[in-house]
Amino acid sequence: MCIVPFFITLAQERNGAMREKYYILTNNPMVAGKLSEDHKVVFMELSFEEILKEARSRIHSGQSLLTHPLSGSVKPNETPYKSLLIGEAKPTTEELAFTLELIETAIAACGKFRAKGDKYAQDFQLIDYTLIKSAVESADMGI
Repeated sequence: MCIVPFFITLAQERNGAMREKYYILTNNPMVAGKLSEDHKVVFMELSFEEILKEARSRIHSGQSLLTHPLSGSVKPNETPYKSLLIGEAKPTTEELAFTLELIETAIAACGKFRAKGDKYAQDFQLIDYTLIKSAVESADMGI
């Protein structure tokens, strides 16, 4: 199953046929270990909520969010891991407003759920890795 991120589509419409340069922002060591050889990966030892706040800071500094901050069916604080594609191209005013609203909503959602603990850490790493790998494949193919 291939996930085609909505934001990647927006970036392609904005940039025409050119693929937008991006990097992976993650707190997932599995993502860093498996994708850093072929892709730019920024690994940070942060909580789920803190990685979303870091993404928000990067959006405010002129970068763009290319994947949804709450992708997948795993609730915030149910998993400690989150990986996002961040575009290096400056978003349009409309994209900026839309993505800031999404990231703020995702940050607010973090307080609504109880953390599950480390018992399922490897499972949650794999889920996050699978989601971001699909998004990366879509971005690399220009979908």
